[in-house]
Amino acid sequence: MPSPRPRSKTGPATKPLPSAAKSAAPLTSKAASPRVALITGAAVGIGAAIAKRLAQDGLHVIVSDRDLKAATKTANAIQKTGGLATPLELDVGSAESIAAAFAQVGKTFKRCDVLVNNAGIAKTYPFIDFPLDNWNATMNINLTGTLLCSQHAARLMRKRRWGRIISIASVAGMRAVGSGRTAYGTSKAAVIGLMRQIAAELTVEGITANAIAPGPVDTPLTQVLHSPAFRKAYTAAIPAGRYGLTTEIAAMAAFLASDQAAYVSGAAIPVDGGFYAAGARGV
Repeated sequence: MPSPRPRSKTGPATKPLPSAAKSAAPLTSKAASPRVALITGAAVGIGAAIAKRLAQDGLHVIVSDRDLKAATKTANAIQKTGGLATPLELDVGSAESIAAAFAQVGKTFKRCDVLVNNAGIAKTYPFIDFPLDNWNATMNINLTGTLLCSQHAARLMRKRRWGRIISIASVAGMRAVGSGRTAYGTSKAAVIGLMRQIAAELTVEGITANAIAPGPVDTPLTQVLHSPAFRKAYTAAIPAGRYGLTTEIAAMAAFLASDQAAYVSGAAIPVDGGFYAAGARGV
């Protein structure tokens, strides 16, 4: 299950962007007009792996994150390997930041072909004592941010009658994973439902919507949330016997972003080493 680091890829807005989303350098489109993919929370972890993979597949990736310095570092790394990448500051916890970012993308590229909703936050508390402020923050970022980004992207996609909306959910949105994930698991279940609703309405226009539900993935983020004891217990429940790799999540995203996935819409796909299928393993 992907889980963010403290002060994660995104979070509650500290300062909404005043007028336009900021980028380290002006956005530039290429004459060849490759497809454009915007990935949220793309500075590190799963988001960075997806950005790198889509760039390898020939897309111009917009590495968006609230941490512009980290996003620029990832974009530069992609550029050094010959990929097309542009960093962009985007805080999915701020409706103003989202609107400004997509306005800039629309003005420069006049298109957004692929959206990967990856940014998110998670904290664990016992259900009885779960704080309302964290519940609200988690829903705002994980769910409302996904809704708003998907709306803005879809408006650009429908002009070409082709688009891919991909959301990184979690197996925690398909079944309870341990305790303490009241807000996180609920938000990811809602994201899966949101993708199905989008698919029901927009597939007719050539825009597919799907959710990827990772199990535990080795990232700097899971190092924070998963204690050694939890990690050991979680691994024992996974038939594959290990945590996943960010590149394995990126491979599924690359497929869903491709022409070959045109008939896949409204799906929630576990990428979890068999965890979801195994149920009560060992019983």
